[in-house]
Amino acid sequence: MDTHFYKYQGAGNDFILIDHRMSPLTEISYDRIKNLCDRRFGIGADGLMFLTAHDEYDFEMHYFNADGRPGSMCGNGGRCIVAFAKHLGVIDRETNFLAVDGPHYAKISEEGNWIDLQMIDIDTINKDGSAYVLNTGSPHYVTQMNDLENYDVFHNGKAIRNNETYKNEGINVNYVEDKGDYLFVRTFERGVEDETYACGTGVTAVALSMAQHKGQSGHIKTPVKVLGGNLSIEFDYNGKQFTNVFLCGPAEKVFEGDVAF
Repeated sequence: MDTHFYKYQGAGNDFILIDHRMSPLTEISYDRIKNLCDRRFGIGADGLMFLTAHDEYDFEMHYFNADGRPGSMCGNGGRCIVAFAKHLGVIDRETNFLAVDGPHYAKISEEGNWIDLQMIDIDTINKDGSAYVLNTGSPHYVTQMNDLENYDVFHNGKAIRNNETYKNEGINVNYVEDKGDYLFVRTFERGVEDETYACGTGVTAVALSMAQHKGQSGHIKTPVKVLGGNLSIEFDYNGKQFTNVFLCGPAEKVFEGDVAF
């Protein structure tokens, strides 16, 4: 039986989305999801999401990594599923939806192509040597780098993701170069097991880590450039806790079609 799918992307982070409101989400084939995300033999994507109905929220987001396995929170995926919900008529310009890390609020610009997604509050950032380690809905490792444009993110990020400390649970590895008026970020993502064009929870982790590193406080807005475009992180920081954290950026439908699922 064919299933209708939609392909969305947010700053180059791309996803397969499926409207699953009419029936319960059961008997999901992880192998089939992996095949659909394959860029040579499937549709091609960094992950796949099902949008399902929920009694207390506008909808629920179910995210699966490109390896077919259920994933932790995906920030750019969250922004894309909000745009998808708007396309389906589930929401208008604001929403409260449920994801694996809890409820999220989001709002859509008047033009409809820019999504501000509220992320979870953060009160703990740990250190691993000079790197920062924190969970922004997904676990992240953040380290500063010079000449990041020419750095081998794939091999070095893969080595950290699979080292003795992180290999069991995995971790997303983010490299950041401070360009003064913006941060340049590249990320190796677990579950994809490759560098992606953007990572929403990753750039969020980077912005918070750099604010702590610089001793900043108050209301902070951090422009971020990734391989797939531009994002922005806004938050309040009192020196101990990060609150009102928003991941802001583009989200758009690329195409839609039917596929055997």
